[in-house]
Amino acid sequence: MNHQFLRPCLKGLILSLILSVSIPGDAAEPGEVHVATFAADVTIPIGHRCMGILPTKAKEIIDPLETRGLIITGVGKPVAIVAVDWCEIRNGAYDEWRDTIAKAASTTRERVMVCSLHQHDAPVCDREAQLLLDSVGMKKELYDPEFHAACLKRISAAVKDALTEKKPVTHLGLGETRVSGIASSRRVVLDDGSIAWSRYSASGGNEFHANAPDGPIDPNLKTITFFNGNQPLVMLHSYAVHPMSFYGRGGVSSDFVGLARRRMQREHPRVFQIYVSGCSGDVTAGKYNDATPASRELLTQRLFEAMEASWQSTQRQDLKQVEFRNATYDLPFHEADEFEPAALKKVLHDESAKEGDRILAAMSLSSLQRKERGQPLELPCLDLRDAQIILFPGESFVGYQLMAQEMRPDSFVMCIGYGECWPGYIPTKQAFEENFNHGWRWVGRGSEAILRPAMRKVLNVSDRN
Repeated sequence: MNHQFLRPCLKGLILSLILSVSIPGDAAEPGEVHVATFAADVTIPIGHRCMGILPTKAKEIIDPLETRGLIITGVGKPVAIVAVDWCEIRNGAYDEWRDTIAKAASTTRERVMVCSLHQHDAPVCDREAQLLLDSVGMKKELYDPEFHAACLKRISAAVKDALTEKKPVTHLGLGETRVSGIASSRRVVLDDGSIAWSRYSASGGNEFHANAPDGPIDPNLKTITFFNGNQPLVMLHSYAVHPMSFYGRGGVSSDFVGLARRRMQREHPRVFQIYVSGCSGDVTAGKYNDATPASRELLTQRLFEAMEASWQSTQRQDLKQVEFRNATYDLPFHEADEFEPAALKKVLHDESAKEGDRILAAMSLSSLQRKERGQPLELPCLDLRDAQIILFPGESFVGYQLMAQEMRPDSFVMCIGYGECWPGYIPTKQAFEENFNHGWRWVGRGSEAILRPAMRKVLNVSDRN
């Protein structure tokens, strides 16, 4: 291990504990709040790469990819929550998304909460990574910048149009239901008592993985509904599971989560439907999914039924207050020698290396560039007094979602995963101790110690417990 490399990481780890928290006096009073909704098509073209590194590129469009979002006004500058049927949006591309939407909505970057749903038959976008790939003759191998720019142009127009038709929000609805037969932990206990992280998304055909317990998950799907009087305007659904039934065959799809959302939209045509993935880096449908079309249909039906049940359980109440808070922080970079800049550059420039490995090296270098320019991560939270919506980075493990709920047992905490995605997997302290490792992990040990105080700040629990 290179200790010269570790010293700046430890320095950054210490500095990152000094959190920058924005808690402006922008609470909205009843009667001031409005909501606007927008949608735009972001389906990749045939021939585009999926999941950043999949060898089989898009061959057919099974169903379209969408961006669906809401904009809350009357709380200082507007706040946007935007869900994208893409695998990941990272680094400069993530900034482009937030800046584009912020400009269209007359707000600021930090108040735009963009998340990917993380379907794998969908793109990964990272501006600096693609520029690095361009420099070694691999143009458009991660993603197509022209297609990306066209998507942002459509979304900007959709946001502007939506704001001309915003509607008052007078009430808030909170609903929740227990989901069965979808989520299971990657973590399994083997016959010898050791821990393995081997239950992937399509493990249902394996007898051991199908019979092993669900493991640590959040079994509840949550729904927040914004009302104008008795009329529901928007339903925001969140559930913590990797949104894949099968992938990598060249069929572009929003998978079972997007399909369930569309069924919900058909059943409730007057109510705008948004689905977001919760913190689910270590949660898949693996126990209940054997990667067949029949499994995709069954998962779709189960998730749709859960959305409907959550809506049916919704309790409407006055919207009393809306606030926005945001914490900035930094996470340590991966500790291994192969994540040092020289090693990454060697892979990037090696024409004999696997294409996927060169793309991963470019993505890693892109994240290192971000850290070198001192750009922190953010943890934004829309506080509705009786409910909080908090956006986590990357593939945060479900443990973070459970921690957030434990911090505010008095409230309805909805967690969203897959915000800024450069960290990849963000294991908890326990998962690190149980030797979780994966090529899609860019952060190092100590991440939980940094995220916990940031969570407490934005959830406003420092004076509660």
